[in-house]
Formats: sequence, structure tokens, C-alpha cells
Amino acid sequence: MTSSPLSYISAIFTPWVAAGIVLLIVWLLTRMAFLSFADLSYVLPVTALGYVASAVLAHIFLAETITPARWTGTLLICAGTVLVGLGTPSGDKA
Repeated sequence: MTSSPLSYISAIFTPWVAAGIVLLIVWLLTRMAFLSFADLSYVLPVTALGYVASAVLAHIFLAETITPARWTGTLLICAGTVLVGLGTPSGDKA
């Protein structure tokens, strides 16, 4: 079976793929907005919460089995985000 370029272009405009593309654009714009007013050392841990959200949502909506080791990793991501959020930037004299 050969695939033509037209079949690839038509696949882009299916509702689920189009929704995924829109979400990726929103994610990129949101990340750029965060970087315009916060340091990278604060933005990256916050964006890492996306891994936590995907694990939790996959468990709830897709009935994915998540091993205890992966839950431990998820909790470590949360703990790291909290630790970064509690710290003060090195430029501030607090």
C-alpha cells in the first residue's frame, strides 16, 4: 500500500490530530509567556507537572496500570517542584 502526500495532509485535519496540534500551540505560547516573566529554573519544574498530570489522567480516564516505581517518580517530581517553589532566586537578598 502506497501513501500519497494527500493522505498525510488529510490526516492532519482529522479532529483528534487537529486538537493535538492546537494543544501543542497553546502549550508553546503558555511556556513562552511564563519565560517572559519568570526564570527558567522556576518554569521548568512547573512544566514538569505535565508528567504528573498525564500519569494521573491516564490512570483515571484510560485505566492505565501505573507501577509503584512510577508513582514514586511522580511524587519525586511533585517534591522537586515544591522545593523549587519554596526557594528564593539567587539575585534576591531575602
